[in-house]
Amino acid sequence: MGDADSLLPNGKGVWIPIDHGVSDYPVQGLEDLDDLIAEISHADAIVAQKGVVSRYSMDANMVSHLSVSTRHAGSRSSDKVLVGSVEESLSRGAKGVSVQVNMGSPDEPEMIERLGLVTQDAHFLSCPVLGMIYPRGQNLDVMEGDETHGAAHAARLAFEMGCDVVKTKWTGSIESFQKVTDSVPIPVLIAGGPAGSTTEETLTTVYQAMQAGGGGVCMGRQVFSHATPGKMVTALRAIIHDGANVEQAMQDAGL
Repeated sequence: MGDADSLLPNGKGVWIPIDHGVSDYPVQGLEDLDDLIAEISHADAIVAQKGVVSRYSMDANMVSHLSVSTRHAGSRSSDKVLVGSVEESLSRGAKGVSVQVNMGSPDEPEMIERLGLVTQDAHFLSCPVLGMIYPRGQNLDVMEGDETHGAAHAARLAFEMGCDVVKTKWTGSIESFQKVTDSVPIPVLIAGGPAGSTTEETLTTVYQAMQAGGGGVCMGRQVFSHATPGKMVTALRAIIHDGANVEQAMQDAGL
């Protein structure tokens, strides 16, 4: 579909979201976008808000994130509202769009409705859609025996709503994440996980996710807040696209 092949070569992707400055700022690593984007432009995609897409779409593959909330919204801070359209995103130079749904949030129904409107428009405009689906709201009701803790349901929601690729959480083990990747025929990208992880811990998680049939990463802070973001992208590419192990990837990247 559209630019999906360039964003997900062979169905695998190293995607770096840098949209965090809308929800929270200042954020370490996002102060100088000129330098950051130049350093990580070899990622398959950079996910950003539309103003950033307009400015940098000639420098990298950009995916326009259409969902926004800020830390100041109180009880509605998990309610991601739409701030753009597929048509606008494409006109700004984006090669795809992204929408977030927080499963279990009191505002989940409205977020799912917004996702549906975007996938509808994207279908007619041949635009790839990333569903950022997080099972983490206060009303989350995980089924008994679901060792993915809602991640498989999140992936399934994205697929059945028309997304071409989904981002969700790492489930903690190859065995449990295999259940997530087996649940859908679209690439499953993992989020970055807990802040404070070492470089080796982060890359080990990515390696394990790939062993479980993962499609790659949509990983922000572990990259843009890293001392050498470009080297992290190089290491991620080695694991995701070249099948390297963690030690090989770190050596290839000079980490």
